[in-house]
Amino acid sequence: QVQLVESGGGSVQAGGSLRLSCAASGRTLASIAVGWFRQAPGKEREFVAAISWGGEETNYADSVKGRFIISEDNAKNTVHLQMNSLKPEDTAVYYCAARRYTTGSYYDRRAYDYWGQGTQVTVSS
Repeated sequence: QVQLVESGGGSVQAGGSLRLSCAASGRTLASIAVGWFRQAPGKEREFVAAISWGGEETNYADSVKGRFIISEDNAKNTVHLQMNSLKPEDTAVYYCAARRYTTGSYYDRRAYDYWGQGTQVTVSS
């Protein structure tokens, strides 16, 4: 089993920054791949960013590429999502998710087995 706890959400003005954290327990980051997804009101949950087993590869949605950075802190078994140049359209509940196996694609939420409870990010114009 993997438990995930997100933190770091909040309210910020457009152009500002936030850093989300996803603390994992039950397994080390070397044995899981982690993704961040977000869900705005009335919309489907969408892929934001992912980091592979051991942190060797990162991937981003086109909408956040160049603004968001996903990274991992192995000492704390935590994955971070640094969000810069935030826009009102980034407003959503952000979820981290983990998967143990390579089945499925990193951008497909169905490939992930474990989910955190979510953290709200609100960007005002």
